[in-house]
Parts: sequence; structure tokens; C-alpha cells
Amino acid sequence: MFGKADGTTELDAFYPIRPECIADVPKTRFKPRAGKTLSERRWHASFTQDGHLDIAKVLRRIQRGGIHPSIKGVVWEFLLGCYDPNSTFEERNQLKEQRREQFNTWKAECQRLVPVIGTGKFITTPLIGDDGQPTDDSLISVPLSDKKVLQWVQTLHQIGLDVVRTDRALVFYESETNQAKLWDVLSIYTWLDDDIGYVQGMNDICSPMVILLEDEADSFWCFERAMRRLRENFRTSASSMGVQSQLSTLSQIIKIVDPKLHQHLDDLDAGEYLFAFRMLMVLFRREFSFADALYLWELMWAMEYNPNIFSLYEKPETSQTQENAPVVSGKLLKQYGKFQRKNLTTGNTEQHSALAVFLVASVLEVKNRQILKEAKGVDDVVKILGDITANLDAKKACTEALKIQKKYLSKTKKA
Repeated sequence: MFGKADGTTELDAFYPIRPECIADVPKTRFKPRAGKTLSERRWHASFTQDGHLDIAKVLRRIQRGGIHPSIKGVVWEFLLGCYDPNSTFEERNQLKEQRREQFNTWKAECQRLVPVIGTGKFITTPLIGDDGQPTDDSLISVPLSDKKVLQWVQTLHQIGLDVVRTDRALVFYESETNQAKLWDVLSIYTWLDDDIGYVQGMNDICSPMVILLEDEADSFWCFERAMRRLRENFRTSASSMGVQSQLSTLSQIIKIVDPKLHQHLDDLDAGEYLFAFRMLMVLFRREFSFADALYLWELMWAMEYNPNIFSLYEKPETSQTQENAPVVSGKLLKQYGKFQRKNLTTGNTEQHSALAVFLVASVLEVKNRQILKEAKGVDDVVKILGDITANLDAKKACTEALKIQKKYLSKTKKA
């Protein structure tokens, strides 16, 4: 599993970069490390004979060194709440089959409206012309008078345009079939969520799931679970963006842990922290190489892990009482990630204080002196933060974020 070959070479085999793009992508820092990274052998050894998972042991290992690429997809399914660690192999197989059937039903529903879905092809030109009429004969019988249908059909080419731009440096997306898989998943998700619909950036969140999980239905459900956490970030209206609530929390955190920096940013008209918009929206995808972004995500999800996550999604009415009950057992506490454990033990219930917000705070703290000394306007702040691309260490960033969380909770408690 962990040979003597350079870890980066090993990663190149899992996420190969197109030769002409190698010079343009950030250098990958993550390397699978024996004794620290969750290996395939360790993963399989974490299950009992009937399939119960020792999630505490798995979280410990992930928080030390991430997940080996060969098992990332299946481990993510647990971290994101697709499956309950207390279930058996048989129960999970049944659930997987049910979900695949459900996905195929939704896919067939979408295919009846737009036949290109599921064909291994996708579209990048509008299906509805300026005159409001279909540009494709296959859509003539589609009920475009239905607002939901019209809105969805009008979005499909935009998803296609974003798919073409998604992770272009990866060999995986040289294949039109793979691009179409990403388009299918995003199109079907958008059909189901007509409240928020499709927003640019969702493609960056979905892409790794499509790469890591071979079955399109499994990719969809993994993405759907990730969007449970991130969905509100994408809610936009004429006057606000969903991510603003997290930007507001970021402002509050910096104001408490580093009032001098907050005051300086405020003086520069950067007190609303809009420069951090992209980092929070697509979870640092632009600041890291593909492999490092995946490493950062799994560190975050392991640190934020809540053992009730599966029941919170599947049976919200019964899990509410579990969530409100005080957690006293040390054994149970170990089934929570470090970040979530700290929130529990201090009674912090803030909805928008996700680990990602503390990660941005940790980046600002790293650049504290430079911002105070050199930033004379918002553009300078953006440039200083732009210089972190490929220079950030995911593990160190998470460690610093946890320290800031501790400092913030300590100061707010005293207040």
C-alpha cells in the first residue's frame, strides 16, 4: 500500500494530470504516509464481522494523515452521512440498491424531458431560444409552460459550459463520457432542487465525487450529502448571497481573536470579508491542487463528524432528541470529530461557525503582519491572499483553525 516510491508519484497514478497542464497546476503537498494515513488494510480492519464500523478509530487515523486514494470514495460516503457506521454490510447493501433505484427513477424522469441525459453526451448551447421556443426537435413535446420544467431546461447548457471548465488539467475529463457523467449528476440534482437550482461552483464540489465513485448513482448521493452542508452557501437573491452568513461569522471571529486586524480590514472597507467569498463557496478548491483539496476536505469532514449525521438526514424527527441530549460518555465523545467535540463540550450551537470559516480565519492570521503592513485597499488584501495558492499546508491550516476555534470559544465564554 505504501511503497518506497515518492507519494506524489503514487497520487499521479490516481489523479493523472494532462502533460501540457503540469506546469500550471499547484504542486501537491499531500503524500500518503504509513502509520498516519488511513490505508485500505486499516479501513477493512475497522469493521466487525457483520459490518459495524469503529468510526472513532477511523476518525483518529484520518485526522492524523488523511485517506489513501484507493479508498477515498467509500470512506467519504461515511464521513458525509450516506451510511450509518452502526449498520451492517447487509443493511448498507440494501440501502445502496434502494438509492440506486431511486436515482435511476429520477434519471428516467429527466430523460423523458431531455433525451440526451444518460447518453454519454451533454449540451453547451441553450435548449430554449430567445423567442422562448425549443432549439431542439426532441423538446417539442416538453411542457415548457410548467415553470419548473422551463427553468431547469434553461439551466442545462450553463451546467454544460461549467462542466467543460471543471478540473480541465485532469486526464479523467479528457473523456466526454466522464464529462457527461458530471453533467448528468448536476442536471438531475438541479431538477430535484428547484428551490436553489444550479449555481456555478457546485461543479467544483461534485467533480471529486464523480472521479472517486464509479457508479453514477453513488456519486450523486455523495454529492447530495455534501450539499446538505453547503447548500445554503449557494442560495442567492437580488440582495444577498447565501455565503454571507458565514462571512458575517468570519467577521465576528476575527473581531474577537484579532481586533487589530479586523479594525484594519474595516478601515479598508473590507470588513464584510467579501474577499473570502470563493474560499468558502467552493471549499478552497482554487487554493489547493486537486489532491490537496481532497485531503483538506476529508480532514475537515473528519473533524466536523457527528455520529448522528446519518439519522439527522434520514430520520430528522427521531434524531432531534438525540442531538438535544447532553453528551457525557467519553466513549461516545470519541465518535465525534475534534472540531465538533469542542463545540459539544463548550455548548457552542452557532449554525454558521463551520470549520471552513475558522480555516479562512487561520489563513488571515498567517498573513496578519503582511496585511497590516502592506494592505492599503481591498485589492491588496486579495493579492496577499492570492499568493497562498500552492503554499498552504492542509494539515497545518486545520490545526491552526482548531486553535482559533479554541481561542474564540474561550473569549466568547468569558464575555
